[in-house]
Amino acid sequence: MPLKHLREDIDKIDTKIADLFAKRMGIAAQIAGEKKDTGTPLWNIRREKEILSRISDQVGDALGGYARILYNTMFDVSRSYQTRFLYTDSPLKNEIDKAISQTPALFPKKAVVACQGIEGSYSQLAAEKLFEFPSIMYFNNWDSVFNAVDKGLCQYGVLPIENSSYGSVGPVYDLMKNHHFYIAKAFKLRIAHKLLAKPGIKLEDITEIISHDQALGQCSPFIEGLKDVKITSCDNTAMAAELVANSQRKDLAAISSKECAELYGLEVLSEDIQISDNNYTRFICISKNLEIYPGANKLSLMISVPHRPSSLYNMIAKFASLGLNLTKLESRPIPGSDFEFMFYFDMEASLQSPEVISLLCELSAQPELFVFLGNYTEN
Repeated sequence: MPLKHLREDIDKIDTKIADLFAKRMGIAAQIAGEKKDTGTPLWNIRREKEILSRISDQVGDALGGYARILYNTMFDVSRSYQTRFLYTDSPLKNEIDKAISQTPALFPKKAVVACQGIEGSYSQLAAEKLFEFPSIMYFNNWDSVFNAVDKGLCQYGVLPIENSSYGSVGPVYDLMKNHHFYIAKAFKLRIAHKLLAKPGIKLEDITEIISHDQALGQCSPFIEGLKDVKITSCDNTAMAAELVANSQRKDLAAISSKECAELYGLEVLSEDIQISDNNYTRFICISKNLEIYPGANKLSLMISVPHRPSSLYNMIAKFASLGLNLTKLESRPIPGSDFEFMFYFDMEASLQSPEVISLLCELSAQPELFVFLGNYTEN
């Protein structure tokens, strides 16, 4: 049979499938209404297994696997559609609606902001990009930044979360599981590392370099090119610069910023020593209360999935069914659980979309871990 005629047959079948799909979704909406009235859970795994078994037998072994993929996708789409009717008054939806109505039109210019480190830290530089007039409080570690925001000592906290050259800041992701907070905004700061030493010191004099682990990793090719140099980790790049400035040693250098060189009276021995000129660190601005500013187009979540085959695929399929673009997927082990993981998702999405809110409400109603981290803009 000619290709043209075969395609005409396909078109006729697709028309019938579309009509049946619309009819099926209409019935699914009615079922959602019944489930809402009776308090029946959205997900009926036993029934889905029964349908998959029946359909696989009907189409035969050759098409059974393909049929399962098709119907699993249809189940995901159906559940997403049903959430419109099931979760019209969930606690999460009420919280989101309240935040949208109460958040000011503009991000504040002034605020008390918590940063890890000391004056000159990259977190401070990021805070000064996020706010025009930040009043910065410095803390020794990232956990203290979270606690300062949680206890109301600071309205906001600024934390590094990933670097374009060296990857995620793992400890911050781990702390995110333990603290209740929201992301209000994010900023990508270009990082240009310098090797700093006291005035008059030459590169060949250096026998030890100190800096933060992330900075050391971002400058690894430069470091590997040096001979007989000890590498020492410290809590912050600005702290490293301060240590060098206060030391009496003439063989000590720090990897830090140009701003720290000026602040602590150091000289630059080597410029831009990071892996790439296109080196950026992404900082998040966290708040205790949910704030959703106009134009927010990035959404972050933490989710765990059941420990069974296809669980992550099924989760991603939920986002795909709404056409949401995932920009980051980070897995972190769940302490005390063997081979089980929590997943961090970033996606391009807006809570102005009722479908997105419905999906979040569906996820929040499931027994697995679900943490909504915010809807925000990133500069």
